[in-house]
Amino acid sequence: MGKNFKILLYETMHPEGTALLAESCDLIYARSFAEEDIIDQVADVDAIVIRANGAVSEKIMAAAPDLKVVGRHGVGLDAVDLDAARQRDIRVVYTPQANKESVAEHFVALALMLAKKIRPADIALRDCRWQARYELIGTELRGKTLGVLGFGRIGQQTARICRNGFAMPILYYDQLAFPDVEMELEALRVEEKALFGQADFISVNLPLLPETRHFVNADLLNLMKPTAFLINMARGPIWNEAHVTEALRTHRIAGAGSDVYEVEPVTVDNPLLKLDNFVGTPHMSAHTEEAMTRMSMVARDVLAVLEGREPEYPAA
Repeated sequence: MGKNFKILLYETMHPEGTALLAESCDLIYARSFAEEDIIDQVADVDAIVIRANGAVSEKIMAAAPDLKVVGRHGVGLDAVDLDAARQRDIRVVYTPQANKESVAEHFVALALMLAKKIRPADIALRDCRWQARYELIGTELRGKTLGVLGFGRIGQQTARICRNGFAMPILYYDQLAFPDVEMELEALRVEEKALFGQADFISVNLPLLPETRHFVNADLLNLMKPTAFLINMARGPIWNEAHVTEALRTHRIAGAGSDVYEVEPVTVDNPLLKLDNFVGTPHMSAHTEEAMTRMSMVARDVLAVLEGREPEYPAA
């Protein structure tokens, strides 16, 4: 007996979510992330599931007359044309709760690497330079001020870990106020200039929108303490990478870390990779076994839409 629906997956995902879809749907996989290749495959699909790569554009939606729902395996929605989806009555669902713990923990990992000088210490140890123990003097997180730029679920969880684990005072910048979380964490909502001027560690958690592109630039970087650290956990284009590189090169700030970059994948000529006061990872903060399982459960909301039920996490 044939399956009820046909779904195009841009990439593989955790077996739990895949198995859930496969029970009632035929699954096909994208040949590439190029728009023209996707268009060739969507003529008869009922749903699309996208991860971190590629995009679901208006042209792709126009080429898919049976498309009912786009599932985003993850949080960021910048690769899905939400306006086009609304105009075509195509639902968009995502997993906003799935990776908040993994990304928040990743921030702490990068912050500790920077503060404790883990990277140069590891290099020194492998080179048998034991004398480095007297040269690499780090700093503690405890009691330092955390500034969270974008106070959504991930930003709040980052603040929660830092407040409860390291007794860090919390400042946050967001278009929205979160009075319940303010009370819980004794957090203070401030303007972006105050946050950059006062924080010892800054976590960038803004969504990528036209108005947030290059939000973090030289003007804000110049307000930071020379002892402060900046870590981008959101999207590469939210900070001006050239401005961050210059602030690091001139030691205007103590250090920076990132899981995301203006151009991905990163190439060997990216100047950040040549700086000793930068630590980075290849867009992997959500890649824990637990988070990958939870993100694959976008399958539940995709099936809900296909079966005429209301999804739990609609974005459009």
